[in-house]
Amino acid sequence: MDFHYTVTTDKSIDEAINSLEQNLKEHKFGILWQLDLPAKLQEKGVEGFTTPYRVLEVCNPFEAARVLSRNELVGYFLPCKITVYESEGKTKIGLPKPTAMISLLDDAELKEIAIDIEKTLLSVIDKSK
Repeated sequence: MDFHYTVTTDKSIDEAINSLEQNLKEHKFGILWQLDLPAKLQEKGVEGFTTPYRVLEVCNPFEAARVLSRNELVGYFLPCKITVYESEGKTKIGLPKPTAMISLLDDAELKEIAIDIEKTLLSVIDKSK
């Protein structure tokens, strides 16, 4: 099982994020927070990393409540992260697969929920590229 799912797009970072935001809303997910990693590193005095790299924390509150009520350790994996970054002149969109994370808890019911969430997020990423 791959740990991540990543696609390449011809969109700019901002265009990809805007597309993600719209497509996430269709599935009751929202962007809770966005980290501009190079800007944050520079703010902390690190000048060596300037490649555009954004980390989005996304959540469907209903699904979050559902999995947390089953096992509070799921909170270690929440919210879901989607990264949008530049690599070799191309924009990439990716995420760690929810099934890869949840499989660490060895709970079949949580795994089924993670499969559904993963299908949704992969669909959103594919539609956003």
